[in-house]
Amino acid sequence: MLKVIKNKTLKKVLKISIGFLAGIIFILFVFWFFIIAVPASHDFSIRQHKKYITLLPEETTKLYQGYITKTEKELQKLNTSYNSLTPNKPYLVINTTKNHFFLYKSKQDLLREGFCSSGSYVQLISNDDRQWVFKTPKGMHTIKSKTRAPVWRKPDWAFIEEGLPVPSATHSSRYEAGVLGDYALSLGDGYLIHGTIYKRFLGMPVTHGCIRLADDDLEKVYNTLSIGSKVYIY
Repeated sequence: MLKVIKNKTLKKVLKISIGFLAGIIFILFVFWFFIIAVPASHDFSIRQHKKYITLLPEETTKLYQGYITKTEKELQKLNTSYNSLTPNKPYLVINTTKNHFFLYKSKQDLLREGFCSSGSYVQLISNDDRQWVFKTPKGMHTIKSKTRAPVWRKPDWAFIEEGLPVPSATHSSRYEAGVLGDYALSLGDGYLIHGTIYKRFLGMPVTHGCIRLADDDLEKVYNTLSIGSKVYIY
């Protein structure tokens, strides 16, 4: 009986000792983790981060310096191209997407701007399989001629569009006055800058390829541009 009691007491003492030892080990681990390990790793992270921050500006500067140098070269090329293409005398710019025109007195001296009408891109096919696409030609053009009180010589498509028989080339029905406004400036190949009786459509793509302007705008363009003046259409 005494031997059994001694064994129980010994087991209890061992359990208490093991528990006490485990507690001390846990406390030491917590002390090591929060007092030594975490601050040390945090300090290492900070030092690495500082090193990265120290290196980053120099690398970034070199990278962006390359971009800046490349951009400056491209900008210089564009400026050279712009100066060579843009005349230092009156010229006209026409935006066919927004149907907007810009009349310049010189390189960057804007004289007037406003709405215009350009090609509709409508396709017309005749009974004899002839085809027309009514679009305004893009690119750089020059004024070929200037006319006051122009008379429109109607092409074949004008009759076909109205469902009328096409007359002979010299028939009187070919000629119609008053529909082009007071002035017309020719860009060649039958394309004109002229006035319109359909002023409510200005700002819309409704023409057969010509550029239509309001009366006051047309007069200003006519009096500003000369034969040989540049017209940029895009």
